[in-house]
Amino acid sequence: MTVLRPTRRHTLPGFSLSLGLTLLWTGLIVVLPLTALLFRPWHNGAGTMIHALYDARMHAALRVSFTCALLAVLIDLPIGLLLAWTLVRYRPPGHRVVDAMIDLPFAIPTAVTGIALATLYGPNGWIGSISSQWGLKLAFSPAGIVIALTFIGLPFIVRSIEPVLRSFPKDVEEAAFLLGASGWQRFRLILLPTLAPALLSGVGLAFARGVGEYGSVIFIAGNQPFHSEVAPLLIVMRLQEFNYDGATSIALILLVIALLCLVAVSRLRRSVSSGLVREDGA
Repeated sequence: MTVLRPTRRHTLPGFSLSLGLTLLWTGLIVVLPLTALLFRPWHNGAGTMIHALYDARMHAALRVSFTCALLAVLIDLPIGLLLAWTLVRYRPPGHRVVDAMIDLPFAIPTAVTGIALATLYGPNGWIGSISSQWGLKLAFSPAGIVIALTFIGLPFIVRSIEPVLRSFPKDVEEAAFLLGASGWQRFRLILLPTLAPALLSGVGLAFARGVGEYGSVIFIAGNQPFHSEVAPLLIVMRLQEFNYDGATSIALILLVIALLCLVAVSRLRRSVSSGLVREDGA
């Protein structure tokens, strides 16, 4: 006698189709290009990669990219926290306009951003002409790169913090207030630990975007080798020289360093989140 076994079905309808499409998209859009980038620098032997590792111009470009991205994130962090706090807790007149303008770097082309910033902060611009009188050169210098990266990185900080602030129970702050905690104590001991994972997520996204930014930077940076040249621009320069192995070598090094930074931020965020969970459980 044959025993018929019930066919095993997945709980979610269309699971096989959605899984297949997800794997296909991940393979074609993410895994395959990164795999090609990993193997391309070694196409003609290890000499190209070794030469790239000892390229002083590449070292200077990487230093400019990572330093300016880090400075921009440090500037964006308090500004983004203040903006998110104002939009969520106070909602002043015109908050909808301000909220829409925060996403402006996502909407406009990066080249338009670069031209606008270079025009504004250039020697003849509204702000650049005033700063030059005080001996401050903003455009066509590393300071211009920091300005551009601050502009494009701010939305990542604000949008990472806003959902946490909206869902944070106000009765916790009210209880702390009734117990005599000052405003700074409520922020430092209650609100900041809750916001820490979201802050780290925003910092990681803004930093990664800043390291790889090209369009909004080249118009305001000045692009001087060993001074204000960023790593993405150096990759384009190598491509224009038909040095494809050199370009992919620099891209690979940039990718590895950026991934290591993101992994470090992710591990730090998980450790902070797990610490918060342990404290809540205790």
